[in-house]
Amino acid sequence: MSKYGKLSPPVSPTGSSIMSPLSSMNGSSKQDARLTATSKRQKYFKRLLRFKQMDFEYAFWQMIYLFVSPQKVYRNFQYRKHTKDQWARDDPAFLVLLSFWLVVSSVGFAVVLKLTFLAFVKFILWVIFVDCIGVGIVIATFFWFVTNKYMIMAPPRGQDVEWGYAFDVHLNAFFPLLMILHLFQLFFLTYCIALPGFFPRLFGNSLWLIALGYYIYITFLGYSALPFLKNTRTLLYPITALVFVYMLSLMLDWNFSRGLSTFYTFRVST
Repeated sequence: MSKYGKLSPPVSPTGSSIMSPLSSMNGSSKQDARLTATSKRQKYFKRLLRFKQMDFEYAFWQMIYLFVSPQKVYRNFQYRKHTKDQWARDDPAFLVLLSFWLVVSSVGFAVVLKLTFLAFVKFILWVIFVDCIGVGIVIATFFWFVTNKYMIMAPPRGQDVEWGYAFDVHLNAFFPLLMILHLFQLFFLTYCIALPGFFPRLFGNSLWLIALGYYIYITFLGYSALPFLKNTRTLLYPITALVFVYMLSLMLDWNFSRGLSTFYTFRVST
């Protein structure tokens, strides 16, 4: 971690193998600029199984800087807009790495919750396709609609928020939440956080406050990075409600982590 902290993240994955077949084509950047949203989406999904063409080093850099300095991650999104005329990622490496961490955290939860193998498989499918991707599609669609409907500067000058970019913002914000609530929390869940009492509840719910607050903040950074949006600070307003619910949970004996464990166990056992 210290090795990365002294260096600046790569500006774009131009040195990766994903660029090598494209760089040999004349006028490739102009061709990408003319691609429709459907064509870009098709290219993205075609690369999902081409691991050799993915820039995992660049995706790993992004994951590190989502904790260290998330603003730098969105500067690279701005660079992609200038070079490829799209805000959204064209390399699925980040999604693949995120899926890997989802599987790792699911193994940890399966051990802590003492799930059977069948329940473990169901748990992984739920976490990846419902909790991450399914909920992400709903959230991305919501922000895509709201930002394009109410936050575009007038006149719009032909610019709008790409749905793919809205989904990328969700993935960026989801990664720190995953690492805090699905990995870091596991080491304290059984012998600390899930126990009755005020201090276990304080510790566990504080992790939820940090994780969800980080999600809101990184989401705000994602949309504030778009120069044609206005009033993006309103995306920070849910933090007020989050703090209120946090204080209420401490007074009313709501242990979010214990509730999550109960919910996960019930969901895979039915």
